[in-house]
Amino acid sequence: MSAKRPEIADEDVQKAFEGALRSRGRGTVPIQWVGVGMDAKGRLLEFVTVEDEPEGWLVFHAMIATTKVLNEVGLGR
Repeated sequence: MSAKRPEIADEDVQKAFEGALRSRGRGTVPIQWVGVGMDAKGRLLEFVTVEDEPEGWLVFHAMIATTKVLNEVGLGR
């Protein structure tokens, strides 16, 4: 759990990441992936992650999805 966003639990982020509706790579080194998924409470969360070999993925940003990220991944209006 994050002190900055206490309303978003680790389980919420994991559920959104594992069931991502849409994600895309950003042109960074290492490649960051931005995505949007739904948590167990039915909220759309945005997340930014990097691959953390050999462990898997490191999500370093998660919050309620913003219009900017929805547009970035192609889910905006």
